Amino acid sequence: MTLGLLVFTDLDGSLLDHHDYSYAAAQPALDRLARLEVPVIPVTSKTRAEVEQVRELLGNRHPFVAENGAAVFIPEGYLPQQPAGTDQRDGYWVAASCPPRSRWLDCLATLATEFPGEFDNFAEAGPEGIAAMTGLTLEQARLANTREYSEPVRWLGSPERKAQFVAALREAGANPLQGGRFLAVAGDCDKGRALAWLRSTFAAAWGTMEIADLAAGDSGNDVAMLEAAQTALVIRSPVHDFPEVNRTGGVIYSTATGPAGWAEGVNRWLDQVAPDEHT
Repeated sequence: MTLGLLVFTDLDGSLLDHHDYSYAAAQPALDRLARLEVPVIPVTSKTRAEVEQVRELLGNRHPFVAENGAAVFIPEGYLPQQPAGTDQRDGYWVAASCPPRSRWLDCLATLATEFPGEFDNFAEAGPEGIAAMTGLTLEQARLANTREYSEPVRWLGSPERKAQFVAALREAGANPLQGGRFLAVAGDCDKGRALAWLRSTFAAAWGTMEIADLAAGDSGNDVAMLEAAQTALVIRSPVHDFPEVNRTGGVIYSTATGPAGWAEGVNRWLDQVAPDEHT
């Protein structure tokens, strides 16, 4: 049976540098994947608009997962048939699994009275505030604010109060996930479930159930994806410890950070799954 290769990747702090968002150090590994015709699928907390911009820079035409697994976007015509359960929207087949952003904005507005001055969020901050929080340009911040299913929150209070805040969010039906910088407030979705759905969708389209996939990430919100993939690439971060991955085998830990660590791990994985390929 034919072996199909897939790479699922976080962006910020993984394929993109944590500080300047460059992917230059990953380019040789990206070129190697392109030669092997391996889809590189962004799986990120970023918005659809942000991912579209990154894909344009990368020359990437593959599916992607936005807002921490809230929705999968497959370009129309990418697969022989439209997958069941998807909607046709803006040139994509979309599989969404979360309530809209407005649900979480209402929730946060309610919690603001219980946790006054202890958090801020993208919708309240606006593009100027987002730019100040992230170092993004105003245009990039505008794209980061075009969220459809989730809301990033920056916690300003104590760790003890944060635990209470997270508990209150969960009681309201949210599934908050801590990323490298922000707490993503969204519904019951995660990157792992999105990966599993896409993997089965590719297997059906390719006519094979044998998929060798790699998931690459560096933060807590990547753990579900790292645990769902056949092989996990855990990338060293310059600003926090490795996330805790609950698996004993099939894990690659990078020694380099960001895109250099991404390339290091991808090449190690390719050496294992495509040993006859010459780089």
